[in-house]
Amino acid sequence: MSDGATKLRLNSFCAISLDEFVWEFTGSGGPGGQHANTANTKAIITFDISTSASISESQRALLIERLGTEVRIAVSTTRSQNRNRELALDRMRNRLAEALRRDPPRRPTRPSRSAKVDRMDSKRKRGDTKQLRRKPSTND
Repeated sequence: MSDGATKLRLNSFCAISLDEFVWEFTGSGGPGGQHANTANTKAIITFDISTSASISESQRALLIERLGTEVRIAVSTTRSQNRNRELALDRMRNRLAEALRRDPPRRPTRPSRSAKVDRMDSKRKRGDTKQLRRKPSTND
């Protein structure tokens, strides 16, 4: 999950100190009996990208462009606060890692000559099929 329980590793280039995350715990909504009404099991984790010391300026600009200045994750799927905390941290890691991922630039390609010929042949065949469906003209 983390390096020595002090950092959240996003990829081989980026690890964020766990001290930079702000945790909040509240009661979960919905049914669940007496336990749900007394325990604060909903985990909310917040990460302020603009003030983080763990990321470089280029990573910060990319994250702010894709996610905004603050990322907030709320999890209340289980009855355990610890499990909700783990799920929230995992979702935070996934969201930040996905935002940092850079796709290689697309190189536009052209259709090959054979692809053009095949396309024109299929269009010609389709047109011939439609031509055969027409009623004969009165001139014939």
